[in-house]
Amino acid sequence: MDIELARTFLEIVSTGSFARAADRLHVSQTAVSARIRALESQLGRPVFVRNKAGAVVTAAGEKFLRYAPTIVQMWERARQDVGAPSGRRAMLAIGAELALWNPLLLNWLFWMRQSASDLAWRVQVGVQDVLTHQVAEGVLDVAVMYAPQNLPGLTVEQVLDEKLVLVTTNPGQPISDATDYVYIDWGPDFAMQHGVSFPERASPSVVMGLGPLGLSYILDAGGSGYFRMSSVRPLLVSGRLSLVAGAPEFPYPAYAVYATQGDAKVLETALTGLRHVAARL
Repeated sequence: MDIELARTFLEIVSTGSFARAADRLHVSQTAVSARIRALESQLGRPVFVRNKAGAVVTAAGEKFLRYAPTIVQMWERARQDVGAPSGRRAMLAIGAELALWNPLLLNWLFWMRQSASDLAWRVQVGVQDVLTHQVAEGVLDVAVMYAPQNLPGLTVEQVLDEKLVLVTTNPGQPISDATDYVYIDWGPDFAMQHGVSFPERASPSVVMGLGPLGLSYILDAGGSGYFRMSSVRPLLVSGRLSLVAGAPEFPYPAYAVYATQGDAKVLETALTGLRHVAARL
């Protein structure tokens, strides 16, 4: 089977539409339709029913959905293993959201270097949607992120019980007078909880979409904001930042996402290291 047929099938299942699948795959809708016709011809059954709302999986499509993720993932796994450097038993592809590169991803890589030297690895950072789809397609073996999608063929495991805390460079300033407050966009759940706790800050004057950038900013310019405890803990110990007394804390767990039918030996090595370093943050 042409792997692109299974890949296209999964994209339609994920998006619910031939048109949206075509956009994600960067091909024409005609090409998507042709691939599904080819797939249905090989299977001898229709896999989608198209209607005004999009595309609905048929009974035959539901059965194929049990196997399609494994087909794509095994192909990518084989392609990567064939290309593994001489002397290494396998190639491990891992990814993480940008906000997680320090310290979680960095510590994970240090652990891999010391405890899994027989593996070659490829590392990338990115956004949650892209990382999730790359795991689903087998491009990545495992990725760490904050709000993963539940896609067919994937296992989601919480690895870090993180929380967001309010810190400041000016510990003497009352929480109600924080005119130098920086709002970090930690996603919709944080926005909702933040809005309930701080209705007076519904329209902050400074908004940043990246936690590490916001942290560097307040360290240099002064100010306050919500950040991950694991990233500010050393700064609290050194005295460069202080916790704002009485401020609410918000849960912000991180998850590992990996293929349910992935290479068990390689995955277990990687996950053992990830759990080890996450438990020490």
